[in-house]
Amino acid sequence: MRAAALLFAAAFHALAGASASGQAVRCDDRVNARCTEIARIAQAPQVVRALRFIQRQNDTARSELIALTQIPAPPFGEEARAAAYAELLRAAGADSVHIDSIGNVIALRRGKGIPGTVALAGHLDTVFPEGTDVTVRVSGDTLFAPGIGDDTRGLIVILHVLRALVEADIRTDSDVLFIGTVGEEGLGDLRGVKHLFRAGAPHIAAFIAIDGGSDDGITNEALGSRRYRVTFSGPGGHSWGAFGTGNPVHALGRAILMFDTVAARFTAEPGPRTSYSVGRIGGGTSVNSIPFEAWAEVDMRSQDQNRLLAIDSIFRATMRNALDEQNAALRTGQPLAVSMDLVGDRPSGITSPGTPLLDRAMAVTLWTGVEPRLGSSSTDSNIPISLGIPAITIGRGGVGGETHAPGEWWLDRESFRAVQRALLIVLAEAGFN
Repeated sequence: MRAAALLFAAAFHALAGASASGQAVRCDDRVNARCTEIARIAQAPQVVRALRFIQRQNDTARSELIALTQIPAPPFGEEARAAAYAELLRAAGADSVHIDSIGNVIALRRGKGIPGTVALAGHLDTVFPEGTDVTVRVSGDTLFAPGIGDDTRGLIVILHVLRALVEADIRTDSDVLFIGTVGEEGLGDLRGVKHLFRAGAPHIAAFIAIDGGSDDGITNEALGSRRYRVTFSGPGGHSWGAFGTGNPVHALGRAILMFDTVAARFTAEPGPRTSYSVGRIGGGTSVNSIPFEAWAEVDMRSQDQNRLLAIDSIFRATMRNALDEQNAALRTGQPLAVSMDLVGDRPSGITSPGTPLLDRAMAVTLWTGVEPRLGSSSTDSNIPISLGIPAITIGRGGVGGETHAPGEWWLDRESFRAVQRALLIVLAEAGFN
C-alpha cells in the first residue's frame, strides 16, 4: 500500500509540472521544515484514496459549478444560493449544517476531540446586482457567466474537500468547518465573516479562505481598506436668484482637490504601499439649480494599519477644511454641512512566515511541484488576521479571467489540483495521524 502511495505522489508531482522558472521544485526540509510532515500525510493510504477521489470527481465538480453559478447571489441577496449550498454540504456527509442569523452556511465535520477548529471558507455573494443574467454559456471547454470564478468555484472546492474526507473515511484530530460566507464583496464589507467572529467562531484556531485563481498564490497579508460616502449639503436654490448661497458641488470639488493634493504627497512617502481613489460622485437636480446635496464615495487602502488610519485622518481633515473654506466664502444663506459615513472597514494585518499554517501551506504547494508565491489582498481572511488568528487565502484552481465583469470566464485546467492542495493544508493544520 505504501508503494502505491509513493507512486501516486510521483504522479502528482508530474501533473504539477514546473515552477515559473521552468524547473521542477520539490519539498525538502532544508527549504521548509514542514516538508516531512506533508509527505507523511500525502502518502498515507487514506489520503491517497482521497486525492484520487478528488481527481475522479472533476466532471461532477464542473457540473455542480454550472448549477450553483446559475443561482443568483447579488449583494445582500444570497439566500437562495445559501439554501442550495447547505443542501449540497448535507448531501456530501457533513455531521451538521446550518445557516446562521446573518446568512452564512456552516457545515461541521467532527474531529477526534482535539481543540483547534480549522475553517475552510468561500463567499456566496457576487458583485453583480439583482436581475443580472447568470446563465452559464459553454464555448468549447470554457464556461462564461458572471461570478463563475469569483467565488462560486471557491465554494465547489470546499464542497469537494468535504466529500473527499467522507469518501476516504478521514477524521482529523480537530473539527473542521466548511463555510459559505455572505457579504464579502463591495459594500458587503465582510459582514459574514465579521459576524462569524463576533459570534465566537466556535473556537476557530486557523482560517483558510478559497478566493483567487492561482495554484501557487498564498495570500498571507490582509490589504486593509476604509471606505466613505461623504455628503455636502445646503439649502439649494435657483442658480440666478439664490446666487451666493453655499454650493455643495463646489464644496465637494474643492474637497476632492484638497484631499488629492495632500494624499498624493502622503502616498509618495517611503513606507508600506497605500492608495486612494474617489470612485463615484453625484448630486444636483438640474443645470439651473444650486444643488442641495453632492456626494462622493472614496476608497483608501494600505498594507499597514497605521498608514491606513493616517490616510483616513487626511481624508476627514481635508473634508472639514473644504467645508470651512466654502462657508467662509458665503454671501448669503445658511452654511453648508458635511457628513462622512464609513461604509467599509477592512483591517490590515499579516500572517507571518514561521506561522505553522503558512509554513504548511507553503510546504503543500512545494510538494505539488509549484513554487509558492506570497501576496496581499482583501478577502475574508482580513478579519481573523486582524484578530491575531492565523489565516491565509488560496486559489480556487483552473484558469479564469474578466473577474467582476459580465464576461467572466473559467476554464477547467487540472482544477482538481486546487482541491487536493486545500485538502492537504486542512489535514496538516487540523491534524491527521
